[in-house]
Amino acid sequence: MNLSQMTKEQLEAFRDENQALYDSFKSQGLCLNMARGNPCKEQLELSVDMLNVFDDGNFISSCGTDVRNYGMLDGIPEAKKLFSEMIGVNEDEIIIFGNSSLNAMFFAVQTAFNKGVLGGTPWSKLDKVKFLCPVPGYDRHFKVTEFFGIEMINIPMSSTGPDMDMIEKLVAEDDSIKGIWCVPQYSNPDGISYSDETVKRFAALKPAAKDFRIFWDNAYCIHHLTDSPEYILNILEEAKKVGNEDIVYIFGSTSKITFPGAGVAVMGGSKKNIDDLKKHLGISIISYDKMNQLRHVKFFGTFDNMLAHMKKHMAIIAPKFKLVCDILNKEIAPLGIGSWTDPKGGYFISFNALNGCAKRIVQLCSEAGVTLTGAGATFPYGVDPDDKNIRLAPTYPPIEDLQKAMELFVICVKLVSAEKLLAEK
Repeated sequence: MNLSQMTKEQLEAFRDENQALYDSFKSQGLCLNMARGNPCKEQLELSVDMLNVFDDGNFISSCGTDVRNYGMLDGIPEAKKLFSEMIGVNEDEIIIFGNSSLNAMFFAVQTAFNKGVLGGTPWSKLDKVKFLCPVPGYDRHFKVTEFFGIEMINIPMSSTGPDMDMIEKLVAEDDSIKGIWCVPQYSNPDGISYSDETVKRFAALKPAAKDFRIFWDNAYCIHHLTDSPEYILNILEEAKKVGNEDIVYIFGSTSKITFPGAGVAVMGGSKKNIDDLKKHLGISIISYDKMNQLRHVKFFGTFDNMLAHMKKHMAIIAPKFKLVCDILNKEIAPLGIGSWTDPKGGYFISFNALNGCAKRIVQLCSEAGVTLTGAGATFPYGVDPDDKNIRLAPTYPPIEDLQKAMELFVICVKLVSAEKLLAEK
């Protein structure tokens, strides 16, 4: 029965039943974590052979550079070739960074603040700088703009991507809007892939600010969960078609392909953008870890091999996503007290509770030993105006622990929902 249709007496009995179940879980002393989208041990093991690729003693790049030494600020040629295929740019339109794409994004914002974009006014000298933030979204994106004191504006998400009517209107009218955060394929946390129309409208944006940039964080571009994956259009190609290629910065990494702490991050864009950023990058570093770049190239060889590698990841984590959705379909769907995504890729399931319930659900889970991403984290400043969104990260726990964590989660959803509905009676 739908919970909202229950009488007060039925709701009280339902609440008491789930309170008893919750108390039983709490007495077990659980310590389970599904707060972040971390690869599990089995996924990390897939890349361990990468650590042996230099057993042949060959440390020479295809250009003749010894990767153990200085030089090659923007990356070795074979790494550019491999990763340009991954993010869809030319080999002269890419910079190979260290292990963190978030660091590359921070660098791009920091450079805009200190030196401006393509010779424009440094953002630090402007009265106001604003960013558009599709919500729910990636908490670490929002932390970067918050760090710089940038005002963040929520943009609602739909099944085809962010609200483009709203975006087009805002950027055309306000030259203090300098950027937008995007996770265009299997978005964090909703798992939405932007439609062709959405990508084309992004590529054709006509912002009032010439230094407006789309921060296109394609973190999950090859992170599929089914054999019928979703794909998005190449935004740089679409932007070139309309003479607008400077509008976008593209980011990616191998953090969830090989090792999160020892992967390779990349940034792509128009040659003009990349050449400008390289000038500033060379002040802070002589070169990134070229041994790691060559290690990845030796391990994968080709982009097709990287795609085959990701099928092994899929085999490990797809059952975990299915488990979560199966439990939610069985325990929550008949009660009408929540909705959730069933993504075809990425690392998260986005759960929407009844309004005003997310913080309480996360709190109860924590008190019983299951750590979730903080309620509100998927919104700028950590404030979910409806207090309903919870990001579930199924990948890290062993499937037995995930089962236990989800059993507790649905009990907490039921308990908090009953409390809310009783308060309204």
